Formats: sequence, C-alpha cells, structure tokens
Amino acid sequence: MRYKSISSTQNPEIKRVLQLQEKSRTRRKEGLFVIEGQRELLLAQKGGYEIRQIFFCLELIPQHQLENLLGAFPSDLALTQLSEEVYRKLAYRGGSEGILALAVAKETSLDLLELSSKNPLILVAEAPEKPGNIGALLRTTDAAKVDAVLIANPKTDLYNPNIIRSSVGGVFTNTVATGSTSEIITFLQNRSIGIYAAALQASLPYTEVDLTRACAIVVGTEDQGLSKEWREASTQNIIIPMRGAIDSMNVSVAAGILLFEACRQRKFT
Repeated sequence: MRYKSISSTQNPEIKRVLQLQEKSRTRRKEGLFVIEGQRELLLAQKGGYEIRQIFFCLELIPQHQLENLLGAFPSDLALTQLSEEVYRKLAYRGGSEGILALAVAKETSLDLLELSSKNPLILVAEAPEKPGNIGALLRTTDAAKVDAVLIANPKTDLYNPNIIRSSVGGVFTNTVATGSTSEIITFLQNRSIGIYAAALQASLPYTEVDLTRACAIVVGTEDQGLSKEWREASTQNIIIPMRGAIDSMNVSVAAGILLFEACRQRKFT
C-alpha cells in the first residue's frame, strides 16, 4: 500500500478539503465533494460515484481494516495518510472512523433522468432548505425504494456535508434529479405520472386514493407548504388526517407515511 503523508494543518491540500466541506461554491466549481465514514464511502462506490482520493488516519482506523476497505477500490487510487491532528480538523462528524474521501459529484439535471420502471413511485420535494430534512427524506425514500427523488427549486446543494451525514449515505443510494417546479410538472405530465400533492385544499385522506398507478407524491416545506402551481397541477390533493392540536408534521415523517401507504397498496415487502 503506497501513500503520501500530511502532518500539517496548513498544507494547501488540507485547506482545499476544508473549502470543499464548508463552501457550496467550491463544490460546484470543482465538481467535487467530501465523504466521511466507511459505510458512506462504500455506498458511494456501489452507487457509481468516482472516488478521486482517500485520506486516512491510522490512529483511528486499524491498518487491517483499512486494507480490507481499500480492496473495493482500484489499486492505483490516490491515498494520503493524515496525522490525527490534521484528520480531526477535517472530520465533520463528532465520532469519526478515520477515513475521508474526495468524490466526483454527479450531474442531477432532470434532462438526464431515465426511469427504468413502467409504474414508478416518485417523491417530489419542493424547495427543501434544511439539510437535515433533506437527509431524512433521502433515508425515507431509500427505505421505500422509490424510483426517483425529484427536488424542485433546491435551496441547498445535494453534497452539503450535513445532507450526507443525516442521510446516512442515502444520498448515494437514491436516484436524484433537480429542476424547477414547472420543469418537474412538465416531466411528470409528459410521462402520464399522476401527481398527488400533500395539501390541505380540496384534499382526500391519503388512504382513500389509489397509489398503485405511476405516481409522484409531492411534499412542501413545513412552514410554507406547496406552491399554487403544484396544487393546480395535482391529479388529487391528499391529506394525512391529524388527531391532535398541531396541524402539520415533519416533512420526512409525512413523506414516509405517504410513501409506505403507496408501498402497502402495491404490496411491496
């Protein structure tokens, strides 16, 4: 195993990785992002992401464990050993596993999305802003094994480290595309995919709607809900009846309820 070593936090390469962690503009400019953690790294590799470089700290990951992990990657992959001080400066999470990587971001343009299923189940999230909510949505859609996640009018880039962390690697296991609300509505309508918008107006309880056909479940933000454009394009607005005093719930919880109702109707296991 051949690698170089870095022991200074002032090393230009370390400063570059920090910029990729902290600045969306740098991630967009370079087309790179940082992955932290063994599970996330393996999920990214399995999901077809190109891994450019791996950083490791032998004080935090045993060498035999590192070598087993590296067996999944090309032998000529760039490897860099970091001192514990340098690694902890880069590590975004509190509990760390001693491994980081640079990976190439995937293009998420809606124009590139191809649906393999003739009867797809899709989640659309309009204008999600909080990385934690986006990560939770991606965990939920992975669990429901949806065919695609479409983010309308995104406010945060997909490779924000908080999204990667809160999705537990779900950002790498889902098929994700982004576009404007009007672009996504056109995409769905051109493919005869039903639009079921989670909205209060003119809605039916979600259990009374047939979700076995090709469909997209659309959720908005907790404070604003869905835009008028979605409500007007909707095949049917749906609602989760509330029994308490609060009239809304976390968007990822709501999405989970709706998606798994679709799974139940489709007899997914």
